[in-house]
Amino acid sequence: MPFTLGYGTNGFTDHPLEVTLDVLESEGYGAVALTLGFPHLDPFAEGWRESVDTLRARLDARRDGAGMRVVVETGTRFLLDPYRKHRPTLVDDEATTRLRFMERAVEIAAALDAECVSFFSGVLPAGASEADGWARLRDRLPGLVAHARSHGVRLSLEPEPGMLVETVADALRLRDEIGGPPELGVTVDVGHCLVVEPDGVVGALHAAGPHLANVQLDDMPPTHHEHRPFGEGEIDLPLVLATLADVGYTGVAAVELPRHSYDAPGLAHRSMTALHTAWTDRDSKRDTLEAP
Repeated sequence: MPFTLGYGTNGFTDHPLEVTLDVLESEGYGAVALTLGFPHLDPFAEGWRESVDTLRARLDARRDGAGMRVVVETGTRFLLDPYRKHRPTLVDDEATTRLRFMERAVEIAAALDAECVSFFSGVLPAGASEADGWARLRDRLPGLVAHARSHGVRLSLEPEPGMLVETVADALRLRDEIGGPPELGVTVDVGHCLVVEPDGVVGALHAAGPHLANVQLDDMPPTHHEHRPFGEGEIDLPLVLATLADVGYTGVAAVELPRHSYDAPGLAHRSMTALHTAWTDRDSKRDTLEAP
């Protein structure tokens, strides 16, 4: 495959990080999507930099010295506020803690030589209008982009169902409105495409095009946002992989199952099997690859 298969640590919350990496390496994954926060890497802990340097050395030594690629994910649920999931976000009136977290994520990504820092806009708080949310994003993102640029790191904005930036079109609009910085890419979660993208997975991946910096792989029903193992939703996995190859994607494509830690090793194994089967079957999808 021209891209590298990975797995998200938010699907291994009952395993220590080093054991998680052992399992993923043994299953043939060449990358890890590292969610900062509990239980694997606290970005605000004393001695965080030493912990990150140690992790970098361990990642570099894996796969017989070939190393594992890494994407930094920022979707931990209660790191910033123990009572409010994901709060504060970039569209909240007060977002100082979120901005500090994002800046630290960039610094960690630089130390790990990560592919990117993936992030989302957030759900609008009560009483805020869409115009308020867009204004806050336009005001805050340039500073984050500048911080990323100064550290040689790429940011990647993930559209999420129910959030202000919900579709790839929304992400590209925001990118354009702040001047189209090359340091800001787009993350596509293929399951989300079934729920919110008008042109489905193929259309979303083609629309993201040269700005595609990160991919998350999962199955999902078309009716609501629920990450499921492959085969338990309606994703066309051979079509997904064929489209990624068709658009020339060479980054990390990581399995994203944040509610399935209870069967993490089994799912890591079955997901890899499903992905290799889908890659073998991708040629059957050639006639459907052209974007709408």
